[in-house]
Amino acid sequence: MIVVDYGMGNLKSVLNAFSKLGADITVSGDPRRVEEASAIVLPGVGAFGKCMENLEARGLAAAIRDHIAGGKRYLGICLGMQILFETSEETPGVGGLGIIKGTVPRFTGSVKVPHMGWNSIAILKESPIFTGIQSGDFFYFVHSYYCAPVNGDVIATTTDYDRPFASSVESGTLFACQFHPEKSQRVGLKLLKNFLELTQAE
Repeated sequence: MIVVDYGMGNLKSVLNAFSKLGADITVSGDPRRVEEASAIVLPGVGAFGKCMENLEARGLAAAIRDHIAGGKRYLGICLGMQILFETSEETPGVGGLGIIKGTVPRFTGSVKVPHMGWNSIAILKESPIFTGIQSGDFFYFVHSYYCAPVNGDVIATTTDYDRPFASSVESGTLFACQFHPEKSQRVGLKLLKNFLELTQAE
């Protein structure tokens, strides 16, 4: 399993979390290794446009698309979820990976932006990724933009912040979450452990 290094993102905290679980995990920015890995993790902190710029410049955008198209495991965290979509209001005119149809709008209205801190999830999809996790469990969030998929069938969980938004998506072997499991203590480690076990079982 590889944590994708594209020059930004909080790799250390993700690596530390997987290390606690005894995972055999490495860091790489080599497109060939990313494409061929049994599973990849793409953590994200920063701006949508800069992330896509880095991924394109390093040949990683195509490698990630091919990895996912090949039916291999993908875990996207925060920005690693948002870049799966077609566009983001954060960087108009810059396309995402386009793997999931939809956009990434900014929170509006009376809510405080960014949405930061602990909030609960409502599980919409039965999935092995949520083994030992329940609706109502709390995860840690830090984001100003949220994902709005065209097809609601991909939404795995929602979280309420003035109104419900998609806090995770799942499609085949792809799972991505807006929250940070690596910062979500016991329940976050459980989700990462579930992802690890799904990868090892294949």
